[in-house]
Amino acid sequence: MSQLVYVNGELVTKANAVVSAFDHGMLYGDGAFEGIRVYAGKVFKLREHLTRLYMSAHVLMINLPITKEEMEQVILDLCRKNGVTDGYIRITITRGVGLGLDPRGIKHPTIVIITDKLALYPEEMYKEGLKVVTCSTRVTPAQSLEPRIKSTGKYVANIQAKIEANRVGAGEGLMLNAQGYVAEATGDNVFLVKNGKLVTPPPYAGILEGITRNTVMDLARGLGIEVVETLFTLYDVYTADECFLTGTAAEVIPVAKVDDRSIGTGCPGAMTTRLMEAFRALTRTEGVPF
Repeated sequence: MSQLVYVNGELVTKANAVVSAFDHGMLYGDGAFEGIRVYAGKVFKLREHLTRLYMSAHVLMINLPITKEEMEQVILDLCRKNGVTDGYIRITITRGVGLGLDPRGIKHPTIVIITDKLALYPEEMYKEGLKVVTCSTRVTPAQSLEPRIKSTGKYVANIQAKIEANRVGAGEGLMLNAQGYVAEATGDNVFLVKNGKLVTPPPYAGILEGITRNTVMDLARGLGIEVVETLFTLYDVYTADECFLTGTAAEVIPVAKVDDRSIGTGCPGAMTTRLMEAFRALTRTEGVPF
């Protein structure tokens, strides 16, 4: 069976999954998105992702024509029809069709939902740890665009940072904010382990408040690990006992080196390994079945 894609209320084949050349997402990057994982026939953290999507749409003043509950059923139905057992769901919304920057008069948002396979990093990187470099491209400041909106246009900066990391063969790129504090990686949130505590930047550092980030923080607290949200610099990264990244696609992945400095022993640390195992165990038991 051909892979089906949801486009504005219809299920169409991949070859026919197209949007207008006049779509505001195409013309101006005016939209938002979510990436969601499927594990063993269950959609992981579906409601949390949809809550963030609808908050992004609300802040951007994009009035979606279906409710969160209806969107949930659309996603589950698409997964069933595409026979997804383990995979990736991508929801993209835009303001809709209309030439010109002014959003007034654009009344019908575009909604596209796809399912596919996604493996961000090879398995050996989870065993050995990533090599990460700091990028010159900074995260978009909150004065320009609220970082908690998972907007399509914002990710141009992340892509430019990823290009920097790719040029030197690094597994990921670390991004600072305008004040020089560590914010996030190009597609992931950042965690440090220092003196038995788990440390991560707060939302006001300019980060996307990740679903996996929040899940790992909850898991850590459940294991009796103190979690601290605070600003920190590259010095704190270089001198950390451990470092790891989190994201929907990446899950929990250790960092072995940053800017050619070994982090801790240069191998995945005990707390990182413990949280990685706890997260993977959670994905096997939690989720919305279809």
